[in-house]
Amino acid sequence: MLIQQILLKILHTFQQERTVSAAYHLLKGKRSGQTIHDVGLFNLYSYFGLLPKLARHKFDEQIDLMFAKSIIIIEENGFYTMTEQGKQLAVQPLSLSFDGWHYRGNEHVFFGRLALIIQSLSHQQHHKKAFIPIEKNEQTQQWVRQFLVRHHYQNGMLQQAIYSEMTASLSKSAIEEIMKDILMYRLTGYNEPGFTWQQLAFGYNMQEMDVQLHYISALHTWLNELYREKSQYPLLNEIMQNIRVEVVLTASTNSTAQLYRAGRTLEEISHIRRLKMSTIEDHIVELAMNEPNFSIEPFVTNEEQKQILDAVENYDTKRLKTLKELLPQLSYFQLRLTLAKGASPT
Repeated sequence: MLIQQILLKILHTFQQERTVSAAYHLLKGKRSGQTIHDVGLFNLYSYFGLLPKLARHKFDEQIDLMFAKSIIIIEENGFYTMTEQGKQLAVQPLSLSFDGWHYRGNEHVFFGRLALIIQSLSHQQHHKKAFIPIEKNEQTQQWVRQFLVRHHYQNGMLQQAIYSEMTASLSKSAIEEIMKDILMYRLTGYNEPGFTWQQLAFGYNMQEMDVQLHYISALHTWLNELYREKSQYPLLNEIMQNIRVEVVLTASTNSTAQLYRAGRTLEEISHIRRLKMSTIEDHIVELAMNEPNFSIEPFVTNEEQKQILDAVENYDTKRLKTLKELLPQLSYFQLRLTLAKGASPT
């Protein structure tokens, strides 16, 4: 299964220095300091938030299947060991690409808007005012109503304009035909209901989750094409309004960043925001990870950074506990900052 390939790649990248739960939090897009730190530390941006609605029991089922196949060995403390077979499977190229960091499940909102617009236009073309909307989310329904009115949908011009943008953008996107088909089969029109995941899985002889991952990959690729060529696809770019995540910092981290840039110390920020020092440190680590010009020198000297990076290279590990044992004079905060920066000290 494709989901198992993805899990293997994540676990292999973790170098057995995280628990299997870390992979679950990554796929769910958990906004904790540790998960955000792992994203940057192990360069796992593409998988972050890939499956925000993934149930824990579904995740555990896949872990159990890989254990049963002797691909991984699970230890009592939640850590794991990859077998040679698992390592070989993990390095095989993945047939799909993802951009979870920039979408984090919002691709479903985009497609929900598009599907309801197409359903509405299809019924309007057949002079049918009443129908059961394919999209149940009230916020999406309200957004689509405003979009249709704004573009004078009753004059019959909007259908062709959206169709032209869709065909042009999809033809330029590096999406396999099977994945384009999956996208189109999910659309609903007048007397033409969209296919369910179960129907698509049966038709393509895939597991349902694999069909969904093909769909997500196709949406990510398509959305990136629309984002690159905004001027060519004005309607579709309007539909993807607020879908792409451009502000990489969490709102709380951004508040901390503003105080830090104003010259406040971490202790002062902790007092002002009434947050634990560990939380403020998480925010600083997130800043170091996401802002190239952010200097960590006030917290970790160049010499200390060199010691940490040398230990990472010499002992081939990024595990904080191990690095702390090697460099007991340094704090976990200093270790995390240097790893988050991910570059040689300047």
